[in-house]
Amino acid sequence: MTKNSQRIHFIAIGGSIMHSLAICLAKAGHHVSGSDDHFHEPSKSKLKESGLLPENEGWDASKINSDLDFVILGMHAKANNPELLKAQELGLKVLSFPEYIYEASKNKKRLVIAGSHGKTSMTAMVMHVLQDVGRDFDYMVGARINGFDEQVKLSDAPIIVIEGDEYLTSPLDPRPKFFHYKHDIVTVSGIAWDHYNVFPTIENYISQFELLADSSAKGSTLIYCQEDDLATKVIGGKERPGVTAIPYKAHDHVVKDGVTYLKLPNDEIKIEIFGYHNMQNLSGAQALLKQIGVTDEQFYKAIASFSGAGKRMEILGKNEASTIYTDFAHAPSKLLATTSAVKHQFPNRFLVACLELHTFSSLNKDFIEQYKNTFNDPDEAIIFINPEAVKQKGLEILTEEDLRTAFNRKDIILFNDSAKLNEHLMQHNWTNKNLILMSSGNFGGLNLQALKQHIL
Repeated sequence: MTKNSQRIHFIAIGGSIMHSLAICLAKAGHHVSGSDDHFHEPSKSKLKESGLLPENEGWDASKINSDLDFVILGMHAKANNPELLKAQELGLKVLSFPEYIYEASKNKKRLVIAGSHGKTSMTAMVMHVLQDVGRDFDYMVGARINGFDEQVKLSDAPIIVIEGDEYLTSPLDPRPKFFHYKHDIVTVSGIAWDHYNVFPTIENYISQFELLADSSAKGSTLIYCQEDDLATKVIGGKERPGVTAIPYKAHDHVVKDGVTYLKLPNDEIKIEIFGYHNMQNLSGAQALLKQIGVTDEQFYKAIASFSGAGKRMEILGKNEASTIYTDFAHAPSKLLATTSAVKHQFPNRFLVACLELHTFSSLNKDFIEQYKNTFNDPDEAIIFINPEAVKQKGLEILTEEDLRTAFNRKDIILFNDSAKLNEHLMQHNWTNKNLILMSSGNFGGLNLQALKQHIL
């Protein structure tokens, strides 16, 4: 251990972002330990490679002792977690993930990117541009980004780019994570009801973003998408003394032969990403970067090589006749944005879209009506529901008729078995067809590489 190193224990170290912070702190010379009751990939392999994977799954109160400087508590843990109870009994300092990020960055300029959709992509764009122009910066992002080894970086850099999640902070703190970052600049990409399990009404959900804007200190900046009605109302429709509000809209663009070009006053620039929502994200990133001195010339040069964030319309494979995309789309607004983007980019190709309903909100009969008319663009609309996931969440499984009514589409096909879904997809003739696989899960273990090899 180095002179300034600390002993830090992670409760729920296997989380998608928690493991990245653990690795970051271990690399910085701190003594890091952790526990979790289950480990998924890629967290498991990354922790093992870093020497941080616990010998056994499960919680172990004996790991908590007075030698620890503090504990970092993940959202996955419960309030009665034996390690948490032991830490409280010993009077140890317990920090949530966002609280620690703030503590590590309170002397930096904090750039927070929030919104119901688009925040990961916009955060990735900002990181990509800053790296291209040679700026020194820290970051925290919820997905794998090309050109970056980890999802968290903490150093002596003067600024930090933070993806601001509205989900709850920890079992001890039911506030959204983004309140803790105390932004200097915050961008809100859009607001569309999500996380029904913790925000049971749309009014309750919307109010979190209004409170975020209201928390802005004097001298801070609010950037919002003026094409999003709720963001415009909540962020732009209220005067906040000493706070600058900056609206943005989708960048002018044109699609030619399946390729998107940004339209500039005297030029067009070919880019790798596409979709109207990404043109909004791109403008939001540009507006934020302008606030810290990145010129339009620098921005356009850098953004031309941006290929997207992991599982955000990520290309699994393609040939001359077909492209397969994987996407994190699961909420209604994300589903609509993704499917309409691919159909608009390739209007002459048949589009097969497969959506796994995996989250508590998406599997809930009281929320499913929010999906009305969001799945109209695909030529073939498939929904996969894993009965085991429904059982784990204590919900009643949705029927094909439930889905057809809720989505307002009478030809939706439902699969509850990944083998049957795979068989259905294998039977397609994929000439002049695209496929989108959308989920925050894994389609019950569907072998994507085997499917890719068959299609392509």
